[in-house]
Amino acid sequence: MNITWALMMMALGSVGVHNNQHDADVAIVLRSAMNPPIVAQHSSNPDAVTPSQNATGENLSPSPTATAVHKDPQPDAPKVKGIYVTAYSAGGSRMEQLLALLDKTELNSMVIDIKDDTGYITYKTDNVELQQLGHPQSFIGDIHKLMERLKKHDVYPIARIVVFKDSILAKKKPGLSFVNADGSVWTNKGGDSFVNPYNEEVWKYNVDIAKEAAKLGFKEIQFDYVRFPEGFEKRADSLKYTKSNRPRVEIIADFVKYAQAELEPLGVRVSVDIFGYAASVPAAEGIGQDFVKISKNVDVISPMIYPSHYSTGWFDVKDPDKNPYATIKGSMVDTHKKLDSLGSYKPIIRPWIQDFTASWLGSGHYVKYGKQQVEDQIRALKEENVEEFLLWNANNRYTSGVDYEK
Repeated sequence: MNITWALMMMALGSVGVHNNQHDADVAIVLRSAMNPPIVAQHSSNPDAVTPSQNATGENLSPSPTATAVHKDPQPDAPKVKGIYVTAYSAGGSRMEQLLALLDKTELNSMVIDIKDDTGYITYKTDNVELQQLGHPQSFIGDIHKLMERLKKHDVYPIARIVVFKDSILAKKKPGLSFVNADGSVWTNKGGDSFVNPYNEEVWKYNVDIAKEAAKLGFKEIQFDYVRFPEGFEKRADSLKYTKSNRPRVEIIADFVKYAQAELEPLGVRVSVDIFGYAASVPAAEGIGQDFVKISKNVDVISPMIYPSHYSTGWFDVKDPDKNPYATIKGSMVDTHKKLDSLGSYKPIIRPWIQDFTASWLGSGHYVKYGKQQVEDQIRALKEENVEEFLLWNANNRYTSGVDYEK
């Protein structure tokens, strides 16, 4: 497949996966992806981290030996088979239906928004610093009651934290974001702002949220939007923001290393969401994501391999959305090839799979997703020795009657 087209579709795969405004962002991503990103040039020691400091002189970046031997902080965790749960669902009446789904099936985990796509902390926190930097809401009315409820139903709880896509923090502190020449905070076509991955105050803020989630009882922290904005390479020189001479792929990898080092003492797993195409193409310097560098420093990697986000021809499939088995199988073959080189550092592979209908693909290019399509994806994963998965449906309406042990 033409690599330019592959990279264009890779960028498309990062849009809307964890955002309901899929169609609004497609045009800008397609334009920004027409020039293939350049793979970053690394130092002679590709895993070396140059220690850096925040304003108080505190070293944030961990030393190269911070995680010399990979050890699972949750060795007794179940084989996770989970669903995505918005904060609105977690704090509302729908939670009863979702818990019932887990009670009567092989599903055993929930990924719950603790910091959402806008940047809201989704529950009221007593942490003064988090109150100052964020904008805590009462989407989850009683976080302690929720945690008790999850424990009662034997649910393995995962806290989802959206990192660098954060309109709330960008508005509160423009100096932590990307600023236009006129002094306004940059926004993408969907009206969303990002905060600056070079700024380690942003690192600390998100990891502090993660630490609180761990203390509340979450067993795993799942970081999402661990990247620069889509098409950033085209605006990197025109926006105002703090930066160093380190490549963007190393900055993102450094954040992941820092987060893991900070959270390891709390006994929680660290996971990162990454778009599925990253396993099949070179590193994306534009947005700063390198599949292998990120994967080496997490306990779990969750590629978003929704069949609807692959274009015609991938894995020799004319319409990937209509053949979820072949699409998922092909993506996992590539994922293993990419990560086998990590040896003992290879994380648990736990993909996000599709439990929604991608009608935006147009007539003849999609099918209505139901029991068979979900089971076909799970079967493909199992055949590639991937035993864990997460189901994505933005509205938290999951297909009934599915055999999750297929």
